Amino acid sequence: MTTKRAGLAAAFLLLSAAPAFAAEGLDGRTLGLPWALPFVGMLLSIAIFPLVASDFWHHHRGKVAAFWAALALIPIVVTRSLGTAGEALVHTALMEYIPFILLLLALFTVAGGIVVRGNLHGSPGTNAGLLAIGAGLASIIGTTGAAMIMIRPLIRANDDRKHNVHVFVFFIFLVANAGGALTPLGDPPLFLGFLRGVSFFWPTVHLLLPALLIVGVLLALFYVMDSIIYRREGHLPKDPTPDSPPLRVVGGINFLLIAAIIGTILLSASVDLGEVVIYGTHEPITALLRDAAFLIIVGLSLAFTPAEHRAENKFDWEPIKEVAQLFAGIFITIIPVLAMLKTGMGGVFAPLVALVQGPAGEPNNLAYFWITGGLSSFLDNAPTYLVFFELAGGDAQKLMTEGATTLAAISAGAVFMGANTYIGNAPNFMVYAMARDAGVKMPGFFGYMLWSGAILLPLFAVVGWLFFAG
Repeated sequence: MTTKRAGLAAAFLLLSAAPAFAAEGLDGRTLGLPWALPFVGMLLSIAIFPLVASDFWHHHRGKVAAFWAALALIPIVVTRSLGTAGEALVHTALMEYIPFILLLLALFTVAGGIVVRGNLHGSPGTNAGLLAIGAGLASIIGTTGAAMIMIRPLIRANDDRKHNVHVFVFFIFLVANAGGALTPLGDPPLFLGFLRGVSFFWPTVHLLLPALLIVGVLLALFYVMDSIIYRREGHLPKDPTPDSPPLRVVGGINFLLIAAIIGTILLSASVDLGEVVIYGTHEPITALLRDAAFLIIVGLSLAFTPAEHRAENKFDWEPIKEVAQLFAGIFITIIPVLAMLKTGMGGVFAPLVALVQGPAGEPNNLAYFWITGGLSSFLDNAPTYLVFFELAGGDAQKLMTEGATTLAAISAGAVFMGANTYIGNAPNFMVYAMARDAGVKMPGFFGYMLWSGAILLPLFAVVGWLFFAG
């Protein structure tokens, strides 16, 4: 997921301001399905090893990711050249992975210094309120920013609950995904559209009703589910005790550093200082300065945040370490997959691409919604958005007007269906890792998909029928 935020706190997801395609030397038209096997192997490793060999996975997940990454790069070296593999790797590192992980690191570190104190009890009303606030923040400060700010208060509020997995599953649905649908600040695909010429408030107008439907239904369903579970656990509604401290948010310099992250991304997207060529990759100088600024922000947060604030949050580096290792493998193994998708009708995925066109070449908007969303569930949703944006014509002015339903279908599929798996959107796996490290018995890869399949897919079917069918 490339994170981009161009506007108020939006910057939060500018995982990279450039398309996530492999180097041009890797022609997707010459690749077949076996080239996707390392990516499939990487996904299956994430899904299976934690269930069947958790100790091995905890100690060796980085080596497993490196194995699949090597299996993706070696065939490029053998069948193309070392130069082609190097260009693809450097392109992926500079344009995707490094901005992605540095932004997450900055948000993770800064959010870890912000503490919510006071009477937070994980009742259904409190939980639903926290989820609603997080979903609202997501379109302002991005899904990554909202998730990192809200996840720790939610963990503390529910640390005495026997059954609390559903709280964090719905948190991923709402805060890490659906809430970011209304501005380019909210989710990387929309920011990419903004960079391609889609006006800033276009998503607000055209995705408002689908977003309100999804968020409203999910919040209502969560409240009913959590109320039933809460009562079965023997909890009774109670008022705060008289000596309970008032709800208070503290964080000192970290509030300023959040603004600094936002400003950094906004400047990097609006200022042109030229570019440098690094092993075939044209890297904007502002991107290099942005990444350096993220590191400075991390250092400032660590230097000026009182140690007791991080202690209250039970802050440690394990979640970001895990995300860094696994997404390194994902970003590398996805190189040939994206190259094949980029070719459209000229590649191995042509039958899939053909599904988005009707008999007379007219767009099949419902297919755009489901196929963009389906691929965004397992691939980085930002480059997937770009693939179908280009397939739909790539002309922002035309897509915003006569092609508005098509663009809305592509946008909604990429944003909403990133919630279908842990790897569909950047903050999903971060939330999973942080909740699990806090003692929450989060479902595994396939277990989570049972939740999303049972809850989200019927809801997406309704959204598709109401807004994109016909």
